[in-house]
Amino acid sequence: MRFVVVPAAYIYLLRDTGGGTEVLLQLRRGTGYMDEHWAAAAAGHVERGETAYDAAHREAREELGIGGLDLVFETTMQRTQHADPVDERVDFFFSARSWTGEPVIVEPEKCAELRWCRLDDLPEPVVPHERVALHHLGTGTAYLTHGF
Repeated sequence: MRFVVVPAAYIYLLRDTGGGTEVLLQLRRGTGYMDEHWAAAAAGHVERGETAYDAAHREAREELGIGGLDLVFETTMQRTQHADPVDERVDFFFSARSWTGEPVIVEPEKCAELRWCRLDDLPEPVVPHERVALHHLGTGTAYLTHGF
């Protein structure tokens, strides 16, 4: 059976504090997917003709109003949902510790809140496959799977 692969780029903004590393997360609302779950502050589908890096920069501008990200590739995740085996996903996860501008909610119809959270004390609930990716940040793990 043939299936469609849908690529997406995720951006985790990170900062170090006296209490450890923090990540900027958004509370999803009004999207129809994982609403009321915490997720990457910026993420979205890779569009035709753009690389995952390009998509990450575009999503950061569109969703957070920031630019100049110093992106670090973290991992790729292949995931599936058994309920819809024709819909397969490939997610590219990036982190950034420097950028220009102050992150703000640009799309309030899709995001209820932005919050800096300690990586070792994430809020509940977090989008399940993103919790896996967050757990592997900085570990050098190049490839993850979810849902298989």
